[in-house]
Amino acid sequence: MAFSLRDPMDGGNRPRTDGRAGRRVPAMAPAGETLQRLPLRPPIAWAPLLAWLAARAIPGVETVAGGAYAHTTATGTATLSLAGDHVELRATGGDPDGDARRARHLADLDADPEAIDAALARDPLLAPSVAALPGLRVPGCWDGFELGVRAILGQQVSVAAASRLAGRVVAAHGEPLAEPAGALTHRFPTPEALADAPLPFLPAQRARAVRALAAATAAADLDLGPGADPARARERLLALPGVGPWTAEYVAMRALHDADAFPASDLVLRRALAADPGRAARWRPLRAYAAMRLWSAASSSPGGPTGATGAGGSGTAASDGRAGAATAAAAARPRRVRSHQASSSTTSATTTGTVAG
Repeated sequence: MAFSLRDPMDGGNRPRTDGRAGRRVPAMAPAGETLQRLPLRPPIAWAPLLAWLAARAIPGVETVAGGAYAHTTATGTATLSLAGDHVELRATGGDPDGDARRARHLADLDADPEAIDAALARDPLLAPSVAALPGLRVPGCWDGFELGVRAILGQQVSVAAASRLAGRVVAAHGEPLAEPAGALTHRFPTPEALADAPLPFLPAQRARAVRALAAATAAADLDLGPGADPARARERLLALPGVGPWTAEYVAMRALHDADAFPASDLVLRRALAADPGRAARWRPLRAYAAMRLWSAASSSPGGPTGATGAGGSGTAASDGRAGAATAAAAARPRRVRSHQASSSTTSATTTGTVAG
């Protein structure tokens, strides 16, 4: 039986809050800073959300410290922290409306966790995770293009290595802040800056994929913003060199807020579904939330694939290449757990124990 929610879906992608829950409330803040209270529907598993974001933070662009997440913006910086029944957003710069939208997207604040958890808890495979971590969100992102680049950089390397590579991209092609704010020093490069950028520190195929993603975004041929059509975005992503189904689904989960996105080639998900491959269809339209729960459970279990983070909310991916049959066969053989990211190239690659994203 397919799951259903009592709330309408936002553009067919994600459960929405009502107007009251989604309205931001201005508050007092120091001069030069705006403070907004962003309502949410409880519960929210804030610590696992921060752990996921911390493991994948791009040096110079985003940080997690002291229970708060911070990111550079087009006009300044923004910091999110949980404060009881709402998230506090402190920002510098001149775009409070845009900052609020991005913050809600990043922390999945428009989700209805009670409805989602009630639906997923019907499945005995997911019920223990729901009981242990009520309100687990699907992490979004501050910017869809940035997330797409980060996903490509994570192919066949550990999460920590991918973050280091992203930091090198930022250092080489990002825009330095006029005044650094602690560890926040740069804005992420624009699509125009990366479309023809030299990336000598990346493998040639991955550099080609990053430039292709940037060129498509700069030309408005690819939209990875909230509200974009997931089917169209998947089609355009899969047409790019070096991008395969795993990356397309992962980007759909986080950048497009597609609640039903599901990277089916992911190794943890495949193992969880080995006894009943059709089970995932019964999680529709919430397969992205189910994937997050399976990743979280796998990373927190004894001997689970924690990869480079050791934090909850991480998953493992099989090859994302288009020559998946050889990879699937290789992945089925017993093998020591390693920490490599899913390959999105056209070359088959064997990966096990990968931390998602």
